[in-house]
Amino acid sequence: MITVTTTPTITGTAITTTTEAAPDHATDRALHTLLSWCSPSYPVGGFSYSHGLEAAVEAGAVRDRDGTVRFVAAALLRGAGAVDGPLLAASWRAAVAGDDDGLDALAALGAAWRGTAETALEAMQQGEAFAAVTAAAWPEARDAAFAARHPRRLAHAVAFGAAAGHRALPLRPACFAFLSGFAANLISAAVRAVPLGQTDGQRATAALGASVSAATDAALCTPLDQIGGCAPVLDLHSMTHETQYTRLFRS
Repeated sequence: MITVTTTPTITGTAITTTTEAAPDHATDRALHTLLSWCSPSYPVGGFSYSHGLEAAVEAGAVRDRDGTVRFVAAALLRGAGAVDGPLLAASWRAAVAGDDDGLDALAALGAAWRGTAETALEAMQQGEAFAAVTAAAWPEARDAAFAARHPRRLAHAVAFGAAAGHRALPLRPACFAFLSGFAANLISAAVRAVPLGQTDGQRATAALGASVSAATDAALCTPLDQIGGCAPVLDLHSMTHETQYTRLFRS
């Protein structure tokens, strides 16, 4: 049963009553978990990857805040975001349904669906780290069994979606949080590589809100047989980064 608290307030000669809903602690716990998993302090190593942005900066393709916003929006809507968002949603649904065979198929699909060696490294190593730290801090037997079946072969989005599903965290917030974290990590890389100032980094983050929302919308309605991205320039930057002479980032 939901209870409410009413507080009378005297304004001049009138008395008004405000109504406040009782705290929703289940929502608080879910939000706390998602914010923790997507925090820069969550030890998945995201700070060490730029998703090819460093090569784009080296080539002069990204020089300022506007260029950064365009790069990240493309990654969200036509690149990795267009693949990882639907994979996360499908993994969540399989976990909620208790469909281990479906999760195993998604693990294989997530491992295969990488355009370059460095984006594969980025997805797999962050997925492995996510599975390990989440098992230690938020233990869940079904997660442990899933990770044991796919050692070092879990894409970050698949591991995240399965973990959220196993804990019955709401799907849309989970997907939005993951994609928002992906965008925020690239902005952090741009702050260091372009370089952008901290304030311009926050302006870029604010400008990407609509793109994160649109990528989430697409993730929730894209069936598995229609997943795909089309961002060849981003892939070219990623491949160029493999042989870049000086590098701050691993991708």
